[in-house]
Amino acid sequence: MPQASRDHLGQQLSFALYGAANRMIRQHKPFLEPLGLTFPQYLVVLALLDDAPLPVGALGARLDMDTGTITPLVKRLEAIGMVTRTRDVADERRVFVDLTARGRALEPEIRGITDQIKSACQLTHRGIDDLRRTLEGLAHPAVD
Repeated sequence: MPQASRDHLGQQLSFALYGAANRMIRQHKPFLEPLGLTFPQYLVVLALLDDAPLPVGALGARLDMDTGTITPLVKRLEAIGMVTRTRDVADERRVFVDLTARGRALEPEIRGITDQIKSACQLTHRGIDDLRRTLEGLAHPAVD
């Protein structure tokens, strides 16, 4: 088989994205451990800091997580006193998630992680914005 037609692991876009995602999660770990949060829990708290309360479905959609993923995350956050879950009185099928006072108190630390990660990535603000737009384009391509 000619060399040019081989699919080498190191040349795969999917492998590069996988490695970058794992590195990003590992870089967050030392900042999240003192807060008692995992990376997915951090994303939930960050989303709620931006806009809470949110229905579980809307929170999952915002984070691109299905119900089977978001519900256990929210339950674990509730168990450690970071969020509350409240049924909608008008529609008991809907459950709203909100941060507790304890969860809101972490806002400076949570928001500060972004700058620490930016510094660790050694990218300019423009480089980070360009990379984020590229990745968002891969994650959510425009529909023609």
